[in-house]
Amino acid sequence: MVSKKITVNCPIGLQVQPAGIICKAAVEFKSKITFDYYGGNANAKSMLNILGACIKDKDEIDLICDGEDEEEALEAIAKLLEEGLA
Repeated sequence: MVSKKITVNCPIGLQVQPAGIICKAAVEFKSKITFDYYGGNANAKSMLNILGACIKDKDEIDLICDGEDEEEALEAIAKLLEEGLA
C-alpha cells in the first residue's frame, strides 16, 4: 500500500467532468484506489463516490493505492489531481 497527501488543483472541484477523468484513469489500474477526505473515503473507480465526496479546489486529500500496480496508479492519479483537471 502506498499513499500521498494531495492538494486538489481543480477550480470547479471534483464535479462531473473531472470525476469522469479520474474514474476513467483509475479503472485502468488493477489496484484499489481510494481518497481519504474529511474523515470519509471514496472509491476512485466510482463516479458516484467521487461526486459524493464533494471535494473542492485546494482541498487536501490522502490518495491511497493498494495492489500490484500501486506505484504507477499513485503517480498517475496524483499527477491528474495536482496538475488540474478543468
